[in-house]
Amino acid sequence: MSPDDPTAEAERQLRICTACMYCDGLCPVFPAIDNQHRFELSDLAYLSNLCHNCRGCWSVCQYTPPHPFAINLPATLAALRQRSYADYLWPAALGRAFRRPFLSIAVVVGAALLFTLAAVLLSASPAELFVADDRAGAFYRVLPWPLMAGAAGASLLWAVLCIALATLRYWRAIAPPLPASAILGALRPALRDITTLRHLGGGGPGCNDVDERPSQQRRIAHHVMVAGFLGTVLSTIVAAIYHHAFGWLAPYPLLSLPVMLGTIGGVAMLAGIGGLLSLERRADKQPSDPHEVQLNVAFLILLALVTLSGLAVLALRGTAAMGLSLTAHLGLVFGFFLVLPFTKAIHAPFRAAALLRAAAETAAARPSGRKRGD
Repeated sequence: MSPDDPTAEAERQLRICTACMYCDGLCPVFPAIDNQHRFELSDLAYLSNLCHNCRGCWSVCQYTPPHPFAINLPATLAALRQRSYADYLWPAALGRAFRRPFLSIAVVVGAALLFTLAAVLLSASPAELFVADDRAGAFYRVLPWPLMAGAAGASLLWAVLCIALATLRYWRAIAPPLPASAILGALRPALRDITTLRHLGGGGPGCNDVDERPSQQRRIAHHVMVAGFLGTVLSTIVAAIYHHAFGWLAPYPLLSLPVMLGTIGGVAMLAGIGGLLSLERRADKQPSDPHEVQLNVAFLILLALVTLSGLAVLALRGTAAMGLSLTAHLGLVFGFFLVLPFTKAIHAPFRAAALLRAAAETAAARPSGRKRGD
C-alpha cells in the first residue's frame, strides 16, 4: 500500500469486510459499510474518521496476517484519516504539515523563545522581567494587557477559522443526502456519542490497545484530559469576568476560583496526557500506523508543554523567575494556537461530523427497518 494513496488497499479490505461482517456490532464502521460494494473517496474519508481505532476488529478478525487476505483495518483506516486531514485542510497549501508532525513542536517552542525575546527587547524596563512581584496587576507590569489580549485573540481566531473551514469542507464532502430536519434530529444521539466516547469501548468491554485483553484505559484517559482542559477554559473565562466585570487584576490568590480551576484542570490534563502517552508506548505496533502514532505523540507533547508552563507560572509567581515563565508560557500558548489546525486536534471535529452522519443515517433507516444500501 502506497503511503501517499491508501485508498486502493482500503477498498480491498472493506469489500472483504462487507462480505464477512463478523465484526458487526463492534463499532459504527461496520453498520455503515453493510451491503456497500463501492467506496468513493468521500466514503473512505467518512469511514476512516468514524473509526475510533479501538482495534476490536483486529483482535477478532480471522483474516489478519499471516492470512493471505492480510486484513489490518485499524492501520488502513488510520492512514486514510491522515489523508482526510490534509485533503480538507484550510488553507490547503499547509496540508503538508501533517507529514512532519514533530515540526509543530519546534514551531511552538520557537514561538515561545521569540515572544520572550520580544518582551525583553520591547519592554520599557526589561528589569521588570526579573522582579519578584505577586501584587495585583503584576502580570501586566511584565506584559501590557493589550499585547497579551491582542496576541491571544489573533492566534485563537486563526485556529478557530482554520479548523471551522476545514470541518465545513469535510462535512460538505461526507454529508448524507438527507433533509436538514433529519440532520438536526440526529444531533442529540451524535452529541451523546461524542461526549461519552462510547465507541472507544470496542463494542462494550473496551479497546485492545496493548493486547487482546480489552481495557477502558484510553477512554478514561481521554475523559480525564478533556475534563482538565475544560477546567482550564473555565479558569480563563472566570479570570476574564474578574478582570472586566470587577476590575480585579491578575495574579489572583491561590484559593481564588480561577487559580483553583486552572490548577486542578492542569493537573488533570497532565494525568490524562500521561495515560495516553503510556498507552502509545505500550501499544501493539502491528495494527498501528506509525505516522498516526507520531501525530498522536506530537500533539500530546504540545499539550503537555503548554500545561506544564502554565503550572510553572503558578509555582514561580512571586519569584524573580515569574516574568520569564509568564512570557514563555504565553509564547507557547500563542504558538500552540498557530499550529493547532495542523495537528491531531483536527480529529475531534472531523470525528464529530462522522458521528453526526452515522446518527442521521441510523435514524433514517429505523422506521422501515432497512439498512443503508438496501
